[in-house]
Amino acid sequence: MFNTLSGRFLALTTVFVMLAEVLIFVPSVARFREDYLQLRLERAQIASLALLASETLDAELEAELLENAGVYNVVLRRDEVRQLALSSPLPEPIHATYDLRDVSALTLIRDAMGTLLDADERIIRVIGDPVQQGGLLIEVTMDEKPLREEMVEYGLRILLLSAVISVVTAALLFAAVQAFLVVPIKRVVGQIRSYADAPEDARRIISPRASLRELREAETALQAMETQLTGALRQKDRLAQLGSGVAKVSHDLRNILTSAQLFADRLDSSEDPLVKRMAPKLVGSISRAVSLCESTLAFGRAEEPPPRLARFELAPLVSEVIEAERLAAGDDAIAFAAQVPPGLVLRADSEQLFRVLSNLVRNARQAIAATGAAGRVTVSAHEEDEAWSIRIEDTGPGLPPRAREHLFSAFRGGVTKGGTGLGLAIAAELVRGHGGRLELARSDETGTAFEIHLPRSAPDLAVSG
Repeated sequence: MFNTLSGRFLALTTVFVMLAEVLIFVPSVARFREDYLQLRLERAQIASLALLASETLDAELEAELLENAGVYNVVLRRDEVRQLALSSPLPEPIHATYDLRDVSALTLIRDAMGTLLDADERIIRVIGDPVQQGGLLIEVTMDEKPLREEMVEYGLRILLLSAVISVVTAALLFAAVQAFLVVPIKRVVGQIRSYADAPEDARRIISPRASLRELREAETALQAMETQLTGALRQKDRLAQLGSGVAKVSHDLRNILTSAQLFADRLDSSEDPLVKRMAPKLVGSISRAVSLCESTLAFGRAEEPPPRLARFELAPLVSEVIEAERLAAGDDAIAFAAQVPPGLVLRADSEQLFRVLSNLVRNARQAIAATGAAGRVTVSAHEEDEAWSIRIEDTGPGLPPRAREHLFSAFRGGVTKGGTGLGLAIAAELVRGHGGRLELARSDETGTAFEIHLPRSAPDLAVSG
């Protein structure tokens, strides 16, 4: 029960109500004690007035007056020289004296707590002001035991009443919390579970009904999220169906274009000047169309596995990438440089990182080659406290503005002429799979630079080695 909202609220309510009652109990008991003593002073004052009618009282009448007043002795000072007194033998010496004239609340509380905690039979002296201006001072001696007994009885009544109030208040608050908080929250939780069973079903989207503003705001936010998620799932389903259709069309179109490419290759042997002039353009167009179909099919089938992390030296991997691109450059005046500290070890999937670096270095080489001028491609790396950083920089012409807008979007971020835009999209996806990021550091007329940031810790990935 205490693991539920209503159960904890019930317990806290009971505790707080009891705390409030304790804060009421202490001054209440102190006030009761003061009223009890004032009542004894009033009774004693009335008893002492019997001396006004007669200068002397017989012993029996005096004892009866003192017994009715509940005291042993009474001294009533009428003026500076005249005073009335009733007396009887004290069973033991006076233990303490309490003056009720101009006494503070803290003193009353302290004396009341002392009376409750002291169970011994004591004789006390009490001093106060007479009522109705009946004198200057009144003083009595009395037994403290009856006072303590009545204080205990009064305190028990207060505690019992407090317990009843606490139970009733807690029960009412418990019912209120159930009605206004727990039930609406359970309804929201039930709706979330229902929606999770079929998130594509728009009928299961929550309709805000809570009367409390905070709960209604939560339901409204949940409705917006579920509406957005349902729309995204529907769009994803439609895109999946569209992608399946595109893959089939691309497959058939690739076969048709491959046949057309074979026929176009034979046009190169034609002696017709017009054919010779147009044939290369036709062959190039068909080749790009075939390449687009193959890239589309490859991207549609791609389901990148999670990276298998292992520690390895980065320098040999970079050298392998550069050697491959140096061969591909052929006679182009392109220089390649690797600025990787010897012994730099990082943790990543070496095969996936090779694909990422190959794509970025190839793009840099092709950008420089397209200008026909000499250029340089540099791969550098360094280690930081929280990540490894790899930088691929070239001296090419920079990226066009349109390419920067959709740089890592499939089929939209193509950099080179005739490219599909899949290379950077796949590279960014592979880097994200490592928990890192691929970003464009700069791109202007002096060249382009990409940076790869790989985190040094990736607890959510499968680690091998």
